[in-house]
Amino acid sequence: MKNMLLLISFITLSSPVFADERLDAEIAKIQHDWAKANYQTPKDTQEITFKALTEEAHQITVNNPNAPEALIWEGITYSGYAKAKGGIGALKLAEKARDLLQIAEKINPQALQGSAYTSLGSLYYKVPGWPIGFGDKKIARAYLEKALEVNPTGVDPNYFYADFLDNQGDHVKAVEYYKKALAAPARSGREDADKGRKQEAEVGLRMAEEKL
Repeated sequence: MKNMLLLISFITLSSPVFADERLDAEIAKIQHDWAKANYQTPKDTQEITFKALTEEAHQITVNNPNAPEALIWEGITYSGYAKAKGGIGALKLAEKARDLLQIAEKINPQALQGSAYTSLGSLYYKVPGWPIGFGDKKIARAYLEKALEVNPTGVDPNYFYADFLDNQGDHVKAVEYYKKALAAPARSGREDADKGRKQEAEVGLRMAEEKL
């Protein structure tokens, strides 16, 4: 009977439900660490902070092989690392982010409300194009529009689409999407990220309106 109870206990602790709860907790932690690195860390220390964050995120991927959520967040941390590093040296980091996000997209493009689409769209319009990098405005637009199909009211897809449009000179439409980003519903547990993103949307909106 004792052995049977131990077996039942092992099976229960190893069940997908507990695995999912562990992954949810790990993702929640990386989300808060990312928000702190992105919005609360001084610019001169962001590079080292994001480097450490990529290592933290990679361990989550190792612990949860083939989980698109883990791959997405590892990709997002590498994207942040690339942005903080800047210059030619950032291209390899951006490529790593792209590769991780594309793997996640193949596993489940709907994961985290299409976040792989949003992050890929952002990368493709921010990274320089050929012959320096893989940037491509046409591909960026396609990814960002897919992100909006999956999550039409989300703060991130609306913000990044607005930013993309603004950079393409479509300031009228950019204003429309910045306003949608500002009107996006709050995300439970993502208050720190929402605050930072909406502050970015406010700045973007003001700048886009000045160009009209």
